[in-house]
Amino acid sequence: MGELFRSEEMTLAQLFLQSEAAYCCVSELGELGMVQFRDLNPDVNVFQRKFVNEVRRCEEMDRKLRFVEKEIRKANITILDTGENPEVPFPRDMIELEASFEKLENELKEINTNQEALKRNFLELTELKCILRRTQQFFDEVGFSFFYDKEILRLCKHNFVAGVIKRERIPMFERMLWRVCRGNVFLRQAEIDNPLEDPVDVRTLNKSRFHFHNPGFCRETLLLTRLPCCCRFRASLYPCPETPQERKEMLAGVNTRIDDLQMVLNQTEDHRQRVLQTAAKTTRVWFIKVRKMKAIYHTLNLCNIDVTQKCLIAEVWCPVTDLDSIQFALRRGTEHSGSTVPSILNRMQTSQTPPTYNKTNKFTSGFQNIVDAYGIGTYREINPAPYTIITFPFLFAVMFGDLGHGTLLTAFAVWMVVRENRILSQKNDNEMFNTVFHGRYIILLMGIFSVYTGFIYNDCFSKTLNMFGSSWSVRPMFQPIGNWRQVLNLQLDPAVPKVFNGPYPFGIDPIWNIASNKLTFLNSFKMKMSVILGVVQMVFGVSLSLLNHIYFKKPLNIYFSFIPEMIFMLTLFGYLVILIFYKWCAYDAARSKDAPSLLIHFINMFLFSYNDKSMKYLYTGQKGLQSFLVVVALLCVPCMLVVKPLVLRHQYLRKKHLNAVCSSLPCVKEPFSMICCLQFNFGDVAVHQAIHTIEYCLGCVSNTASYLRLWALSLAHAQLSEVLWNMVLRLGLSINSLIGSVAVFFLFAIFATLTIAILLIMEGLSAFLHALRLHWVEFQNKFYSGAGYKFVPFSFESILEGKFEE
Repeated sequence: MGELFRSEEMTLAQLFLQSEAAYCCVSELGELGMVQFRDLNPDVNVFQRKFVNEVRRCEEMDRKLRFVEKEIRKANITILDTGENPEVPFPRDMIELEASFEKLENELKEINTNQEALKRNFLELTELKCILRRTQQFFDEVGFSFFYDKEILRLCKHNFVAGVIKRERIPMFERMLWRVCRGNVFLRQAEIDNPLEDPVDVRTLNKSRFHFHNPGFCRETLLLTRLPCCCRFRASLYPCPETPQERKEMLAGVNTRIDDLQMVLNQTEDHRQRVLQTAAKTTRVWFIKVRKMKAIYHTLNLCNIDVTQKCLIAEVWCPVTDLDSIQFALRRGTEHSGSTVPSILNRMQTSQTPPTYNKTNKFTSGFQNIVDAYGIGTYREINPAPYTIITFPFLFAVMFGDLGHGTLLTAFAVWMVVRENRILSQKNDNEMFNTVFHGRYIILLMGIFSVYTGFIYNDCFSKTLNMFGSSWSVRPMFQPIGNWRQVLNLQLDPAVPKVFNGPYPFGIDPIWNIASNKLTFLNSFKMKMSVILGVVQMVFGVSLSLLNHIYFKKPLNIYFSFIPEMIFMLTLFGYLVILIFYKWCAYDAARSKDAPSLLIHFINMFLFSYNDKSMKYLYTGQKGLQSFLVVVALLCVPCMLVVKPLVLRHQYLRKKHLNAVCSSLPCVKEPFSMICCLQFNFGDVAVHQAIHTIEYCLGCVSNTASYLRLWALSLAHAQLSEVLWNMVLRLGLSINSLIGSVAVFFLFAIFATLTIAILLIMEGLSAFLHALRLHWVEFQNKFYSGAGYKFVPFSFESILEGKFEE
């Protein structure tokens, strides 16, 4: 089958790379991204491998580049990204790169150290300036408060401590001083108007200046005894002259120093900006080069080195269809290295299970990810992704079916598809948006199918569209009373003469939207539709298992697994689907009330309960046919449960006997007889087959019932949409005045917000998860084991995008 329907055919290949050409050859294979290297040194410590020093040097360069990148982002400089994919530098270029990064890092560290010291000095001078400006005002206030006591005023002017502290620490600082000084303290504080800048992490600081005096202590004693209290709260203490003249002279000197420092700071910042802007132009290219080099040396550490130290031996998994491209990449790498000895690729025969690789594009990758989230497929088994492309959005739409909501979903998906190149170039870091964007084609198909099912349900924001005119004539359902007509029956009844004029051309008749028995009709329709869709999809899943059995050449699975499973499914649940169609065709409007219940008949079919003579049969001979179908289904159970293990045991004993006969013959060699020496445990096989049989038989019942979620969620979505219309937008439309016109404007905004938040996002996510469950459990377990492991090629593109870790 095609590569999309089954995983790629893989092969194990051995590469012989000359030592001088190995680096360039691995580089070309990384650009190609089609080989997965195996670790040939699993028992060797990471630090004991040949190229560990080169890996460390690359890690050190990567660390320096991350430091430069952090400084660039801190300065709000945009890193230039031209989309360039530079070639991998040669090993001899590593010394030059290391020197460049070392020089750049040292220069930035020196600039940062000098700038931090200058900013710290500037901060201290600024705080001192604020203290000197307000000290005289502080003493004037003190003098006004204590004008009656000249001695206290004199002590305050000469024995005081001034400083600056963070604003949020003022309350605790006051309480601590009060306790330390035993209440004998005079403290004044005021906020500094202009926010200050922290010299370390460049953040805004809100500080306050303070002055305090402790009577009975001189200034020196105050500093010695109260200094620990200030240090504990990280308060900065500053010297402040006692006389106004001295404070004025000091303030002038501080202003001069601040102006000089500001000029030096501006020059330092300009120099730093020039260095960072120059580095921003090449940082991305440097990152790509370093990480490619690191990936190459890490891959070379997975290889073996022959005894002559002249050749590296590697083993890789690769697709068979890409062998020519890999050969060409090896030749190109050998030419770039200047080596005259070509690299050799040799295919190997192995009994190991190859990795699973499914080629995808931007359209199919989302659906393949849905399948892989359940489990990576076993090598070369049927891939459910091609069928999921259609069935997944369709089952979603069955639950989400609404013409209006589907149109909004489709418009959003079309916007992402049309602008996908621009969105990809922006490299958004929002994880939630990236998840939605990567599934844009899934959302597009879900929206399109929702529009289709919306037309079938004739539902658009809980309203119907009268496209073809109703097929009902309700006049006979009204009786005249004077000049008016009164409703005789609010329920639509097709048995009333001249009421029902035939089926609606497409979808559901719009008159059902105003009928009182609307839910009764829709529930019956959607419930039966859910059962039909579920049985069809499960039968299709069982049919796909036949393709696996044929491909892997397992005839026993065809005769004793597939055929009994298919018969069991069709005789019970396939028969139920036939009954549904038969009832739709056999009973017209006049006889619909006399139609028997399919649920009661289906239950009685399992119980062989046919004693109730009042029971109405759907057709002649129903009792005999149903009994025959149940017996056939029951016979399939021992066929699946017992026959296959017994046949396998018989084959094993036959091979064992043949092996004993062959071993007794002197002309037969031992390697031939070893072919039949396969281990066989009848108990394990019987238990495995019993589990599979019980799971399948019970799963047919539970899985069929599980598809009723299509009916339940479709009903819930329609009812939520109707409730939202009636309780929000209809209120404004029912007011026949100017106030109603204004109210509609605001109510529509509420209606639109709730529609997007509840019906599109929450209900859409719910329908998505239920559709996911139906595919993982009810569909894929019929044929998909998912017991493989993923093919993870050595690819520079994946490494640079961060998709795979080392």
